[in-house]
Amino acid sequence: MSFQSGINQMGGYVVTIDWDSSNFSLSPIRYEVRYASRNCDVIMARLKKHSDLLELANNSNVPVINGCCDKYHPCQALADLMTIYEVKGTYTGVTVTYVGIHNNVANSLIAGCITLGIKLLLVTPIINEASWDEELMQNAYQSGYIENLKSLSDAVRRTDFIYTDTWVDMEYFRNIDYHEEKNRRIQVMMPFQINKKNLGGYSPYIMHDMPIHPDFEIEEDLIESENSIIYQQAENRMHVQKSLLLHILET
Repeated sequence: MSFQSGINQMGGYVVTIDWDSSNFSLSPIRYEVRYASRNCDVIMARLKKHSDLLELANNSNVPVINGCCDKYHPCQALADLMTIYEVKGTYTGVTVTYVGIHNNVANSLIAGCITLGIKLLLVTPIINEASWDEELMQNAYQSGYIENLKSLSDAVRRTDFIYTDTWVDMEYFRNIDYHEEKNRRIQVMMPFQINKKNLGGYSPYIMHDMPIHPDFEIEEDLIESENSIIYQQAENRMHVQKSLLLHILET
C-alpha cells in the first residue's frame, strides 16, 4: 500500500503481480524477470527467500527494491530511522532498544544504526535461523553501536525508543501446522512483552512495524498511548519510499 500510494501521488502507476497467480510460479525467476523488467522502470519485490530476491535483482534490467524478505526489511528500517529523526531532531546520543525475535527487521535496523551512529540494544531471546547474518553481526559488534542484553529492565532504563515486532511471522500466525512453534515462542517471549510492568516507570517512545498482535508482543493499552509513535512510523513508510523511488529514478 505504501509503495502504491507513493508512486501514485508522484504521478506514476503500479502493476501488481501476485507470485502464485502469475508466471513467476511456473517458470524460473531469471527468465520471468527479464521479461517483467522490460515493462517497468523499477521493481519492488516482497519475497520469502533472500536468495530469490538476489536472483531477481541479478537478472533484472531495472533497479530492484527489496520490499521484504526472510533476511532483510530495508524499507522498514528507512521509515524507522526517519521517525526517530522526526522525534529527536538528531541521531547523536540516541539509544534504541529492539526487543523481540532476531529477524529481518532487526537486521535492517542494525545496519541502519551502524551507518548513522545510533546505539542499539538488542533483547532477542529467539533467533530466526533464516534471518541470521554472521557478517552483519560481526560488523555490528565491531562498530561499538550494537549491544546484546538479556534483561529488558536493563535496556529500558537506558533507552529513548523501544521497538518490538511480531513473535510469529505473518504467514504462520494462523497456520495450524505452526501451532506448536507458535506456542513455544509465546511462552519464551511473554516475559519480554512491552507492558507497563516491564517499562518500570520509564517512558520511552514506543515503536512497532505492524501488523500488531495486541497482548502478545505489546500490551494493548500501550498501542495508542501518549508515547506511542507507531502510526507516525507506519505513515513514514510511504514518505521514505517516495524518496527512495525518486532517488532511484533520478540516478
